[in-house]
Amino acid sequence: MSVKNNKTIAEKTATLQELVAWFDGDNFTLEKALEKFSEAEKLAAEIEHDLLSLKNDIEVVKARFDEV
Repeated sequence: MSVKNNKTIAEKTATLQELVAWFDGDNFTLEKALEKFSEAEKLAAEIEHDLLSLKNDIEVVKARFDEV
């Protein structure tokens, strides 16, 4: 079951930064590393998708202004 994530790009980026910081923290364990890496990889893909979508929206708006 897929749940729509309504976090902003800024919120997702902050979460990704926290995940990356975990690897340098005192709580790092090899057992959790794969889980954390997978979570970070998924989040990075979501951020990339959101940014591409936003870029497309900006290009559409820009095209409308160029027509005027």
